[in-house]
Formats: sequence, structure tokens, C-alpha cells
Amino acid sequence: MVAALPIDEPSLASATPGWIRWTPFRANTPVLTRRQWQILGLVGIGVIAGQYDLALLSLALPQIQVSFAVSTAELSNMAAIIRLGALPALGLMLAADHLGRSRLLIGSLVAFSLLTGATAFVSSIMIFVGLQFLVRTFVTATTLLAGVIIIEEFPEQARGWGIGALAALTSYGGGMAAVLFSLVNITPGGWRALFVLGLLALLFTNQLRKNLPETSRFQAQRVTPRLQAVQPLVGLVRAYPGRFLVIGALIFLVNLGESAALFYDSAYLQQAHGWQPWHVALLNLSAGFMAVLGSAYAGQLSDRWGRKKTTRLFLVILPFFTIAYFNSAGWLLPCLWAGMLFISLGVSVALGTIRAELFPTSYRSTAAGATAVIATLGGVLSLVLHGLLVASLGSPWIMVSLLALLMLLAPLLLKFLPETSGHTLEEIAPER
Repeated sequence: MVAALPIDEPSLASATPGWIRWTPFRANTPVLTRRQWQILGLVGIGVIAGQYDLALLSLALPQIQVSFAVSTAELSNMAAIIRLGALPALGLMLAADHLGRSRLLIGSLVAFSLLTGATAFVSSIMIFVGLQFLVRTFVTATTLLAGVIIIEEFPEQARGWGIGALAALTSYGGGMAAVLFSLVNITPGGWRALFVLGLLALLFTNQLRKNLPETSRFQAQRVTPRLQAVQPLVGLVRAYPGRFLVIGALIFLVNLGESAALFYDSAYLQQAHGWQPWHVALLNLSAGFMAVLGSAYAGQLSDRWGRKKTTRLFLVILPFFTIAYFNSAGWLLPCLWAGMLFISLGVSVALGTIRAELFPTSYRSTAAGATAVIATLGGVLSLVLHGLLVASLGSPWIMVSLLALLMLLAPLLLKFLPETSGHTLEEIAPER
């Protein structure tokens, strides 16, 4: 039945599309079919738009804090509530294993675009947090579904590259946010005007609806009875309890250690070192663009060297870059920031690839959603602990460093997972 959609036949392979020359992963691209290139470009639209929305919150944090007169301790709690918005995404991922990946992705894009635009007009911090909570729900679903689609459509020798390329495309969303943020102090409406621009993603919905196909693996396995409601989650835990426990624990530790650091990296530059918004924007466009090469590199490295070795390498290095960044000054700041982002993206790509490969098609979206819930809980706990420690002990930057040390436990868990690089999805996780 999969043969009805011959996505991997050499006869359908085409030259690398022209838009690749404008991406950070244009070198060493694999041979893909026209369908696969089209899929990468289309789901890339979703992750670019989603990253724009998420980047705005981080970049404009000091301005938002002033607008609503929020203290630093309260800011951590606010951020924790917003992070919890990823939890309802599990429901969308459960639905994707029943209804399909593409339609849920398109619907999620429409939802978070409308909610981002609405954020510009809020009058209180409570409404702001509520809308951003929902934005996080639909951005999370869009990002996870994009990764599931790439995993199910790309050949085994290019799955890591595909996830890396997808992650690298998010740099355009962050880059657009950075460029516009540099004008925040002279733009009418300030940070609010930047959120209005999130509505522009709606212009691409018709193109996605017409051209983004359902994955061939999902179409093939729909001939079997579909599981309803929460049964995919129950079936997942019963069929692969060990894998789910280990990957969940690993993802929890990483988010517990790094979430506070990634949330406060821009605020650290502006509040601790007096950087202006245009300084932060320039950093994102220069060192930041170089850092996103880490995502493409991590994907290629994991295809060639193995997922576990690549993930272990990045996980060991990340805590040290994080601690160094939040305890440095001067010219070291942009260098360490780029290094921290490079390694963080590498971890995200390597773990994201493994997570999607460990489970069969009937549970893949469910597994992505369930581990996103675990990641969210780790990230929320990171921000809550940060707020509590700052309130009692002082410096928010020292607290970030202490939390980063927890990531050193994560590499120890990799030995309990199978190597997935170079194997077909059916070999890694047969249906049970």
C-alpha cells in the first residue's frame, strides 16, 4: 500500500530546489524526491511562523515586563504558566494519529497566528498570559507534527538531516523577530506591533492546504482499525514502556536544566550588561545565524556517526557553555551565546530525531505529544525553581547556572536506548 506513493524511487528524484541556496544547510544535501523537497519547504513555513511568535516573547521580555509592571520573580511564574500551554498539545497529537498529520498542522498554524495577533491588543498581564498559553499549545503541535511528517517521509539515511534542516529553518522565524525587534523602541505601538505581524502567516494557509500531502505511512496504516481517545497513549506505554520511560526522563532532565537559561538569555544581555534592543538583534542575525548551523550539522553527524554518540557529545558540552555565558562579560558574551545556542540546537535535533524514530507509525504523533508534555513539565519546573531561588537567594543569573548542572545526568540514560541511525522505521519499532 505504501507503494502507491513511490516517494523513494530514483525516477522521481529531482535537482535540489532553488530555495535551498538561501538556507544555512545548502551544503551536503541528500538526494531527495520532488515530494520530499516540497514537504520540507511546506512544513518549514509552519515552524518559521511558530518560531517568530516564540522568539518575540523572549526578545521583548524586558519591554513586556515594564508595560505590565511585573517583577523578576513574577516573570518566572508567568513564563512557567505560558510554558504549560504545551500540555494541551498532547490532545492534538492524539488526534493526529487518528485524523492525520497535515490537517492538524494547518489548523494549528491558523490558530496560533490568530492568537498572536490578538496578543497585541491585551490590556492586562492575565489576558496576555492566557493568550500566550494558547499560542504555545498550537506552536508546539505545529512543530511536533512537522517533525513527525519529516521522519515518516524521509529515507533512513537522511532522517537526521531532515530534522536538522527543519530546525535550521526556524532561524528565519527568529531572524525576522530579531530584525523587527531592533526597531521596537521607534515602532508605533512598540512590542504590540510586532505581535500584529504574526497574522501574516495566514497568507500561506491556502498553499499548505492544497499542497501539503498526508504522509504515505499514515495513509497505509489507516486500513487497520484506528484507536480512539486516549487509547493511543495507553497502547504506547504498554507496547514500549522501557523506551518511553527512558526518553521521557532524558527529555525532562534537559528541559529542567536549560529552560531558564534559554528564557533569560536576552534579558541577561539587556539587564545585566546594558545591551540595547538593536544590539540583541544584531547578535541574533550574526552569531545567531552561525549558531543555527549546529542544527543542520547535528542532523548530518547523527546520520553518519550515530544518534547516541552525537546526542551524548552535545549533552556533555551544553551545561558548560550555559554556565560560562551567564558568568561572563565583554567580547566573550556573543561568542559564548553562539556556542550555547549551537549546542542547544544540536541537542534538540538529535533528541527530536531519536524520539520520533523510537515508536511505530500508529503511536508516533502520540509519542511526540507525550514527550512534549514531559518536556513542558521539566521546563515549567525549571522556571518555577528559578523564581523561588531568585526570591530567596538573589542573582537570577547564578540560579540559571545551578540549574544547568542538572543536565550532566542526562547522558547517562542514553545507554538504555537502541541506536536508530541507519535503520528503517519498521526495523526500529515494529507495530505491536
